[in-house]
Amino acid sequence: MSTTAKLSGAEFDAMVLKGAFDCVQSKKVELIHGEIRFMNPAGPLHDDLIDYLTRWSTKMTDDGFANVRVQCGFVCDDHRPEPDILWLKPKRYGKTKPTAADVLLLIEVADSSLLDDLREKADIYATAGVLEYWVVDINKKRIHVMSDSDRQSYRSIEIVASPCAASPRCLPQARLNTEELFEVV
Repeated sequence: MSTTAKLSGAEFDAMVLKGAFDCVQSKKVELIHGEIRFMNPAGPLHDDLIDYLTRWSTKMTDDGFANVRVQCGFVCDDHRPEPDILWLKPKRYGKTKPTAADVLLLIEVADSSLLDDLREKADIYATAGVLEYWVVDINKKRIHVMSDSDRQSYRSIEIVASPCAASPRCLPQARLNTEELFEVV
């Protein structure tokens, strides 16, 4: 008989601080619904889109508006996801991890993880109060833009396909050129 152990966010954080995952350095680890999940390694296209979105994010924002973090975790209620890109309220996070309340924009780049990102992660982020969540769908060359959380789900869901531009609600003048983003796909 086997048993599954569920962890709380605090237990996971303590394990990270004690180096429990140091032996799996080449793998990314998340805590979702109390389960430790190892994330699939990214392929070259996934990495390229993250690189493009990172450059776009840093060009569009400045230190006074947002901190841009790439593939870093945050506290999302009792979950510890590690999204591809976070725009955070501008401050130093050296003593505590950012929380969902600090997130201005969260971006996931998805190919094999698309259904999980659109369902499970969207529910987690909406429940935690993440203001805006984008899922970049590599295969269909479009972006699912979610906002207006009612703390259960996102009430506003828009699909932006190339050649249309996407702009975050927190910074509408930051226009993401989807043709350029997906030109390598």
